[in-house]
Amino acid sequence: MDIERIHTPVMLERTVELLTPAIDHDGAVLVDATLGMGGHARALLERFTGLTVIGLDRDLDALAIARERLAPFGDRARFVHTVYDGIGRAIRREGYDEVDGVLMDLGVSSLQLDRAERGFAYSKDAPLDMRMDSSRGRTAADVIAEASEDDLRRIFLDYGEEKLAARYARAIVRARADHPITRSAELVAIITDATPVAVQRQGHPAKRVFQALRIEVNEELSVLERAVPAALDALQVGGRIVVLAYQSLEDRIVKRAFQAASTSTAPAGLPMELPEHRPRFKLLVRGAELASEAEQAENPRAKPVRLRAAERVRRPS
Repeated sequence: MDIERIHTPVMLERTVELLTPAIDHDGAVLVDATLGMGGHARALLERFTGLTVIGLDRDLDALAIARERLAPFGDRARFVHTVYDGIGRAIRREGYDEVDGVLMDLGVSSLQLDRAERGFAYSKDAPLDMRMDSSRGRTAADVIAEASEDDLRRIFLDYGEEKLAARYARAIVRARADHPITRSAELVAIITDATPVAVQRQGHPAKRVFQALRIEVNEELSVLERAVPAALDALQVGGRIVVLAYQSLEDRIVKRAFQAASTSTAPAGLPMELPEHRPRFKLLVRGAELASEAEQAENPRAKPVRLRAAERVRRPS
């Protein structure tokens, strides 16, 4: 597998720029909470020789590749098999109370998309798996087989923002009554058959359904809702966090957490803001930044990205 070909870190230079003030010193520690194949981590370790990176990932295949790629950095690269809402435990396990930086590059990885047998891609026939940690948990085939029609509709609507959620849920329930749906090509055929021709012209009809199933299987949104506050709590004063989100549901969670952390808690009507009410964080970018047009043209996976960043300015009293 040509890792360099399939894995181009998204918004790498902007990520490095934003993290630099926090990690450009000896003894700095950064958590790459979604290590993947280690693209961002390798660039940071190369540029900051005093930096230690603690890499987290639930995907054992990705961890194995990252270990190999980051082996030249010795014990400056550390690895923890965990979902990223376990960031606090991982930091303590490595002997730290707080860190200087956190990076979260969310969503499905290049490795997961490009290995057809993982079942993430609607364009490739494979078993309906979609687990980021293939050692545990329900598969997408389990969800398709066991969820009620109402639950399937909710999953497609809530996690895929799919307008035809009810239609697709009915079609799946009818089809599974005849035979188990265990492969991605079977599911794509069912969805395509249930999609009006005019809608098919607007894009691949299975895209949002596959996104929704992946989120359901991996509990991505509930994990993220726990992970962002935990990551913020782990930062020391002056520490920085950068989050790259690839769909609106993820970005909404990040936006809310950052807004809450960067907003004064002073009750309305107070004549002055007391120190304990001042924001704990300041935002480093206005809204969410997009990848440049040049990067989007060169790396299609950068097209949907939304980058947000923040810096801790004080600890709670």
